[in-house]
Amino acid sequence: MDAAMLRWFRSFLPKEERFFDLFARHSQTIVQGAQALQEVLKGGEQTPVFCQRVSQLENDADGITREVLTAVRRTFITPFDRVDIKNLITSMDDAIDQMQQTAKAVVLFEVRTFEPPMREMGTLIVECANLVGRALPLLQSISNNVAMLTAITEELGKLEGRVDDLHDIGLKELFLKHRSANAMDFIVGVEIYDHLEKVADRFDDVANEISSIVIEQV
Repeated sequence: MDAAMLRWFRSFLPKEERFFDLFARHSQTIVQGAQALQEVLKGGEQTPVFCQRVSQLENDADGITREVLTAVRRTFITPFDRVDIKNLITSMDDAIDQMQQTAKAVVLFEVRTFEPPMREMGTLIVECANLVGRALPLLQSISNNVAMLTAITEELGKLEGRVDDLHDIGLKELFLKHRSANAMDFIVGVEIYDHLEKVADRFDDVANEISSIVIEQV
């Protein structure tokens, strides 16, 4: 294939900048999903509406993930290792998928009131989502942003630890509240706490993927 033919051929291939556009779009769905989940945890009659919004955003995120995986297969030159791109977008998708699992549990058990630690976990999840949104554009110039990326991934780890603590505190409060009352309320509460903890765990996975990319690129 001569040079002109190669240029023509490559003009039809996705440009590597497209990956960052797709990452940005996905992170926006994550932020909006976390905000919708936070609204879910406020409780009340609007709870199912916000659960539906979480599910819709998760569906949107799935579509973007498929675009990224297709682009990885079709692109000659990727901004960093193909496996790293797949792992990063998959970990991001797992985070919003776990938000949807939380919303599904809320709908299934018809929950309309939420414990204070659950709401606090929801606030921290929004913080996690915002941090991921800040980190992704920095990957376009990793060598210039090592310190900031490292700080963001460390902060994500700390937030995950705080969510873990709230999970444990919440379960203890839930047990004391329901030990001589409604066992079903306790079981449902445990389910919600466990899903929220898993959302934060998935954000910690995103942080680990970002750290891995930084280490390999620097």
